[in-house]
Amino acid sequence: MSSMVAFRLCYAAAHVVLRPEYAALGHTLARPGGHDEIAELLDWPATMRLRQALDRCGMGIAEAMDTAQRFAIGWPAARRLIAECGALGLANGFCAGAGTDQLAKVRGKADLVDAVVEQCAYIRAHGGVPVLLPMPWLTANGASPDDYVDVYGAIVRQVQGPVFVHWLGAMFLPALAGYFPGDSFARIMALDPAVVRGCKISLLDAELEVAIRRELLPREQIVLTGDDFHFGAMLRGDGRPPTRTTRIGTREVALGDFSHALLGILDAIARPTQLALADLQRGDLAAFDRRMAACEALGVHVFEAPTQHYKAGLAFLAWLNGLQDNFLLVNREDLARDRAHYRRCAELARAAGAIQDEACFARRLADYEAAC
Repeated sequence: MSSMVAFRLCYAAAHVVLRPEYAALGHTLARPGGHDEIAELLDWPATMRLRQALDRCGMGIAEAMDTAQRFAIGWPAARRLIAECGALGLANGFCAGAGTDQLAKVRGKADLVDAVVEQCAYIRAHGGVPVLLPMPWLTANGASPDDYVDVYGAIVRQVQGPVFVHWLGAMFLPALAGYFPGDSFARIMALDPAVVRGCKISLLDAELEVAIRRELLPREQIVLTGDDFHFGAMLRGDGRPPTRTTRIGTREVALGDFSHALLGILDAIARPTQLALADLQRGDLAAFDRRMAACEALGVHVFEAPTQHYKAGLAFLAWLNGLQDNFLLVNREDLARDRAHYRRCAELARAAGAIQDEACFARRLADYEAAC
């Protein structure tokens, strides 16, 4: 298969970096800060350098997603992330979350549609592929399966493809319990496969993901795995070389009984994943499995319950690797994990080959231990 084909289309959902002065604001998860004060203390250059480092490892960027604490930073900061990411001219491209967070209040389904369409247009204008973020208003208002199909159908009719549909589980955002009721997801994915080119599944349910991708494959739609526990098996699939491709935007993408990826854990394991995918493409399944087993062990730990605090481990590992000067998170979500969690992150990152600068990693880990 040509080297110009994306053997596995991989997007790393990247976190944001904060300036050290942020710690003095006193924001917490219980007392979150306002969007304006948070945006003012985002470290924009460091945040973009992180994305460039991921791009050098062959990863596309998933911008302004949950990993970037999208629901805490607000649309103005997300707009800037999208614009600055687009301006980087990344070799592996980017996708970005399209939601409704520019609205002060949602009055009904029409507001949802208009807001998502507006954000899709903004993402496309900056060179990205829109990812239709889940809309908590639907669950909060007890929307029926037909309501979901109506909303997504109206969006799909008004946007240019490609777009991906994001199914985010309640373990990541509790307000999404019961999202896509009944057969609504299957009906939405079948609306217009020329526009809806695939989905991102973040349900941590490997069997369901496999069933979905097999249902989508005849329509040349792909699944981007969001399963941070089983991503190795999802990417591996049946292990057979792909024999056909499909075009998604500007990319020619391989098709087969496997998933592609849009993962938060790729923020921490971009380099070993790049090596593992090279093993897979060569047909060395044993080498791929070995690398991915170690990466999955790290993923299971970083995403342990309460799963929504996974960003803490990602920021900590980026700090240990010298990619940022602190591991602060918006609303001090870094404080939601304890010292034992962080120590184990470091151990598992070493086992996974996710250390980029051994001297920096060892020095900063020693500094962390001394401060404890």
